[in-house]
Amino acid sequence: MRLQDKVAVITGGASGMGLATVMRFLEEGARVVIADYNAVTGEAAVAQASTAGFGDAVSFVRTDVAREEDVIGMLNSAIDSFGRLDVVFNNAGVGGAIGPLTETSVEDWDYTFDVLAKGVFLGIKHAARILREQGEGGSIINTASIAGISGDAGPLVYSAAKAAVINLTRSAAVELAPERIRVNSICPGYISTPLADGGRPERTRAAFAKAQPWPDYGRGEYIAGAALFFASDDSVFVTGEELIVDGGLTAAGPGISKTFPRSSARTAKYSGITKGSTGEEPVLRKL
Repeated sequence: MRLQDKVAVITGGASGMGLATVMRFLEEGARVVIADYNAVTGEAAVAQASTAGFGDAVSFVRTDVAREEDVIGMLNSAIDSFGRLDVVFNNAGVGGAIGPLTETSVEDWDYTFDVLAKGVFLGIKHAARILREQGEGGSIINTASIAGISGDAGPLVYSAAKAAVINLTRSAAVELAPERIRVNSICPGYISTPLADGGRPERTRAAFAKAQPWPDYGRGEYIAGAALFFASDDSVFVTGEELIVDGGLTAAGPGISKTFPRSSARTAKYSGITKGSTGEEPVLRKL
């Protein structure tokens, strides 16, 4: 098993890509701390893992990744529960601010960057401290997005935050390389998750499968496979990279948002904030 005896912390691990990665890591021999804002889905994820026979290898800690004390606590819980830390997957995310640029509030901008960018920064910062003290290297993985490498693949603030994650990953990789701490990012395209589907998975799955070159819609298991590569010794000489997992969507060229099953910011009827699978309701303003 490729992660035998390794200990991983996965933020946003209670649903979607995070939960798929939790299950894959457990199958590969890891012990896993699920960190998530949503305590209901967090406990359900632990129950799912326990039913699959991994009860002794998994735990849950409620975490707001935008709060430094929460991030410190979730990483310490790995030490307390399993004795060490080897892998941190900074995966927690929200849709964040939506709507036209001119109607986006500072508060919505701040919330989006707090979760998507500051949360990754805090995860890297405190994981690096523990991994440095252990002196055995390790792997830090960050969820970015194809929206972070294009001006036309996601909402404006979300795209800016994901671009920040990509460059933060590169810079941290350079700084931490002498200590054998790898830092890489994954850039998903459309992956069918509760966050991306908006409660209508059948419609959005069919639309995105049609829009991208690859004929099947994206699944959380595909991101789990990419995370497994970065977490395992197979990527021992890989750091500072972003791995695009999008069914050929970006390779197909410009104008990809025209194929997306969503309204553009130019024609949006609402502005506000969406909070993904946190369990909190969106706050929208009609324009």
